[in-house]
Amino acid sequence: MKTLILAGGFGSRLGNITESIPKPMVTIGGKPVLWHIMKIYSHFGVNEFVILLGYKGFSIKQYFFNYHMMNNDFTINLADNNISYRSGNNVEHWTVTLVDTGIATLKGGRIKKAEPYLKTEINMLTYGDGVADVNLKELLRFHKAHGKMLTLTGVRPPSRFGELKQSAGLVSSFEEKPQISSGMINGGFMVFNKKLFSYLTPQQDCDFEFGILEELAKKGEIMVYEHDGFWACVDTERDLKHLNKLWDQNRARWKVW
Repeated sequence: MKTLILAGGFGSRLGNITESIPKPMVTIGGKPVLWHIMKIYSHFGVNEFVILLGYKGFSIKQYFFNYHMMNNDFTINLADNNISYRSGNNVEHWTVTLVDTGIATLKGGRIKKAEPYLKTEINMLTYGDGVADVNLKELLRFHKAHGKMLTLTGVRPPSRFGELKQSAGLVSSFEEKPQISSGMINGGFMVFNKKLFSYLTPQQDCDFEFGILEELAKKGEIMVYEHDGFWACVDTERDLKHLNKLWDQNRARWKVW
């Protein structure tokens, strides 16, 4: 089983941060959000990834091509170019396939282009900007039990504003960006059967949320796994600052590894 990661969007709401790098490469605690996502999957034993590239995809290719050099101390013999890595940190047992899917290709077309790289009937799919403390083993068990084509993880997104509780004007608590209590959205962390590919085309205008998911919902082929724990995505600069603050304060609930 492999995990597909959609990593080709423009990330325009992050402003000038994504002028030089794609959104999945913005950093939390000095590591790309893409790395954080992969660490979540790896914790649950999923170590094979297909990363679907688009906007500034070369940056992601460079990151993985130079992964050991960037994450470890090393000694290089300039006579024969032999490199010995010294620190032994960041040894990941990952197999990473990087697939150029087009700068402007919509999500459905990107997913379709991953089909040749998948061998098993069931695989996982997520977005390249969201982190959560989802129990992926329970998610997979849920998917296998209901027998439908696709499982979405339903989450309650954080409020844009802090929430305060008060009595007679006296504030008793304040929580920055709490999870809202209603209105579930698709938070990524999806599981699908290969039959999904029959609904997709590799064409640039093949979308996923608009059209495909609507059709599958009408056919009764989508189930939702409700996740009431932590979930957040890097959509704006404010989101990025908030997640870095959680990481720095050792309150990163998505850090399950």
